[in-house]
Amino acid sequence: MLQDISIKNFAIIEDIHLQFDNGMTILTGETGAGKSIIIDAMNLLLGSRASAAFVRKGADKSQIEGLFFYESTPFLKEKLSSLGIEDDGELILRREVFSTGRSVCRINGHMVNLSTLKEIGEQLVDIHGQHDHQELMDVKMHQVMLDEFGDQDFLNLKASYQENFEKYKQLRKKLIDRKRNEQEFAQRIDILQFQVDEIEGAQIDLETDGLLEGKRELLANSKNIIDSLSSAYNSLDDEDYSSLSNIRQAMNEMESIEDFSPQYKEISAKLTENYYILEDLTVSIAKALDDLDFNPNELIFLEDRISHLATLKKKYGPELYDILAYLENIKQELVDLTGDDSADESLESLVKEAERELVLTSDKLNQARRKLAESLQADIKRELQDLYMEKADFKVDFKKSKFSRQGNEHVEFFIQTNPGEGFKPLAKTASGGELSRLMLAIKSSFSRKENKTSIVFDEVDTGVSGRVAQAIASKIYKISQAGQVLCISHLPQVVAIADTQFYIEKESDDHVTKSTVRRLSKDERIQEVAKMLAGDDITKEALAQAERLLNIN
Repeated sequence: MLQDISIKNFAIIEDIHLQFDNGMTILTGETGAGKSIIIDAMNLLLGSRASAAFVRKGADKSQIEGLFFYESTPFLKEKLSSLGIEDDGELILRREVFSTGRSVCRINGHMVNLSTLKEIGEQLVDIHGQHDHQELMDVKMHQVMLDEFGDQDFLNLKASYQENFEKYKQLRKKLIDRKRNEQEFAQRIDILQFQVDEIEGAQIDLETDGLLEGKRELLANSKNIIDSLSSAYNSLDDEDYSSLSNIRQAMNEMESIEDFSPQYKEISAKLTENYYILEDLTVSIAKALDDLDFNPNELIFLEDRISHLATLKKKYGPELYDILAYLENIKQELVDLTGDDSADESLESLVKEAERELVLTSDKLNQARRKLAESLQADIKRELQDLYMEKADFKVDFKKSKFSRQGNEHVEFFIQTNPGEGFKPLAKTASGGELSRLMLAIKSSFSRKENKTSIVFDEVDTGVSGRVAQAIASKIYKISQAGQVLCISHLPQVVAIADTQFYIEKESDDHVTKSTVRRLSKDERIQEVAKMLAGDDITKEALAQAERLLNIN
């Protein structure tokens, strides 16, 4: 149950704190006072999407915090354990929405994401809004509502069916794609084989082929290189007049006088050292000339090789290692396409097996749904009797349909409002008041199935009056006896039957508007119910009737 809720800076609410009890609590007030804003705040606390529009004007953020007492379930136990939160029957949910639109969610102080907050919030409170009964008009929602009536075994069976459906769907798509693209596969295989042959035929060697450009530059400039080396050699060691001969002559001259002065000796030593260096360089140049072996055919071969590799780079590159990586990929694809000759037959067998499992599971799911339907029909019929629809009958209709993630049967609710009229589609025949009562009957049935101890009804009594209003009041009160019901209503019968009444009112001046909430005393409740019965001019008769309603209840 929701024990406490505090709401700060949310829409026109500045700061309110409400403490709830078990049983039925009613929220009343003039239209626009902020009753539905409190429900909006609850929805936000339980995981609905945030918006900067929720933040009160002039505030940095809205803040909603609620204390819940709960009975643990396997889902909550596992979920809370995964979050590192103790499963001790008490949870504090907190939601902050900033003026930027960003929001922060916390459970017992642990920061959680929005989906986690929503998953846990859905286990704590069921909020039924004033327009939610329109779900009954949407045929697509009928199967969803029927499935919600199922227990954990049914949900496990449904999950098993959905797993088989996804498996069958994927295998069938794969088989269809393969058959549809057989010609494309054959063409693809030819292309891949050609590319493998072309790349492997090039016999790419990253180390050797990486030197080709340098070799080609060397051979292409061989004449210039020979000319330069020859000129350098002749400059150093020409027979008639060379640098080496002149330096050798200078060296001999200095050696002849080196004993006369340490300075001459030093010059002589350096001259001798440089002479022998030049002599070694001359030998090296001569060897370089001897090593040159220019072969015009080799240059032609290099040009052809470089051109061939350039073509491959353009097609599969841009670099040589990219070509080799591409080769590995297409070789694997070729193996995948041609490696298993029995792939088609194997895939067909897998599809047939998956189809067989899907049919078996769908039969079990359909049988389980029909049992659910029988139980739901009996429950709804019993509930409708309490809501002055004792002659009405309700049934769940099944029709075969294509396989989908939800099953292979179409589910639709039918109703017979009067004997002899026959069952007709609910979406086409029920009036607004009948829809309200039918949805309340469904909620009443579900409340006995689900483990939720808190249910919020936001003006579910729209479109009814008189004795039907009293019946709805009794039904809501009956639901509250199994836990906690928070309710917004404008019907005096519903207001009077509640255990506790909070009154929401709006105050405003030229600059500020805010909502406030206060718990009403017995005398104040008589005044409020009388106002609902007679309007602002409360008569003695209205006061008497209001007191009678409250005392009856």
